Amino acid sequence: MERLKIDIRVPNQTRYLGLIGRIGEDIAHTLRSYRGDREELAYHINLVLTEAITNAIRHANEDDPEKEIRVCIGVKNDRLIIRVYDQGSGFDLTALGNHEFRRLDEHGRGVYIIRSLMDEVDYQQHEDGYVLEMIKHLR
Repeated sequence: MERLKIDIRVPNQTRYLGLIGRIGEDIAHTLRSYRGDREELAYHINLVLTEAITNAIRHANEDDPEKEIRVCIGVKNDRLIIRVYDQGSGFDLTALGNHEFRRLDEHGRGVYIIRSLMDEVDYQQHEDGYVLEMIKHLR
């Protein structure tokens, strides 16, 4: 059983998207328990990280330079678990149906992509903000 946990805190700025995306890609490339296409998984992990962090920066943290983003990436029990923490006031993920994310405008596309690529997605209140949890089953 693989075990891994990475905990990253970055300022509330989009310039860190590439760095965190590459870390996600590198993790995907090293997953021995994943039997699928690791290149495709790496691309998907980079994409969901980029979408989730962008949403946290722009919407939850409202581009406030005083706030930060925390990203935790871990592997436990054949599951890749990604958590993106924000310091915003949250929104109701369950109130948004999948049909609303099929629009081609900028709003909602990120959540639709995340839901499409990950096996489980949840958004809950956590201490001083909210956490978006995304899980990919590796087997």
